[in-house]
Amino acid sequence: MNRWTLLGMLGLALYMGAATAAEVRTLPLGARAPEFDLPGVDGRRWALKDFDGARILVVVFTCNHCPTAQYYEPRLKQIVEDYRPKGVALVAISPNVPEAVRLDELGWSDMGDSFAEMKLRARERQFNYPYLYAGDAEDVSRAYGPVATPHVFVFDDQRRLRYVGAVDDSERVEHVRRHWLREALDALLAGRDPEVKQTKVVGCSIKWSDKIPQNRAFLERLAREPVDLELVDEAGLRALRLNERTGKFRLVTFWATWCAPCVAEFGEFVTTWRMYRHREFDLVTVSLNRPDERERVHEFLRRQQASCRNLLFGSAQREPLIDAFDPTWQGVVPYTVLIDPEGRVIWRETGSVDFLALRRTIVRSLNERKPW
Repeated sequence: MNRWTLLGMLGLALYMGAATAAEVRTLPLGARAPEFDLPGVDGRRWALKDFDGARILVVVFTCNHCPTAQYYEPRLKQIVEDYRPKGVALVAISPNVPEAVRLDELGWSDMGDSFAEMKLRARERQFNYPYLYAGDAEDVSRAYGPVATPHVFVFDDQRRLRYVGAVDDSERVEHVRRHWLREALDALLAGRDPEVKQTKVVGCSIKWSDKIPQNRAFLERLAREPVDLELVDEAGLRALRLNERTGKFRLVTFWATWCAPCVAEFGEFVTTWRMYRHREFDLVTVSLNRPDERERVHEFLRRQQASCRNLLFGSAQREPLIDAFDPTWQGVVPYTVLIDPEGRVIWRETGSVDFLALRRTIVRSLNERKPW
């Protein structure tokens, strides 16, 4: 099979995926709530019938990774607090297929959309509503037809759809002028039709299974990026530590091929690089191997697809090189630091890295400088 045939097949696959995704239609007003039976992060399964006692049911399609969805997490929790005593139930469903989420789409998140990661997010943010996983039951999500996260569906006591759309008119709470979800709930509780029954939705697109081929093509493209390795001297390491005029957060990890923990976790550094590289973030790896081991180091980096900047100690005399970067560091590896654009070390770890904690630090630091 020649290259053009392969490209044609890939193009056809992407076209058919786009066509399939386009067939998803948002549930029309007045329609009954589609049935569901899905696993929740609390360890139990939840079905539509479990909410029979509620006067009104709010179904929100949301997810972990989307920054817009994250903006609304506190507001959804407050809505639950305010309206639960009035007989309103709220359930959140993640429609995304984890394998369809590209790594660069995680640039504003510390984690992806897998069920295991949903459990972590719910525990961290202390959700006060059921959070269900539909990534392996796409037919449920397609029956409702969300177009973005978050997407809200409000059903009355007969489980007829009475409002569908956004929570409010701005993801930034300071700019909110219309509280569409609250307005709809207040109207229904008072026995009235909502004034606004449907709105457009702003947020991240739903990651249907149709997008898996696109994600695979993206990963294949990353795998083809060149992997380089440079020798570094004392001056280069001092400049690396100062991080001057880059305007970026710089993650520097020191490692060696003879360091088992370094080798075991190296792939997570590459994943972190791929998640945040399109933001003000850079990764530099520095090997403590000796210069005559350059090819061994380079081959390892190629296998890891480490297309970030990679350095190798340029001298067999390691102590001056270690001191040039950090005189307080004893040379133990792995050793990792996160440096802000002003050259301040804001995170440091000697030994194996807790990557969830690291990514939370990276996302928080990036967002403090430049909100979503």
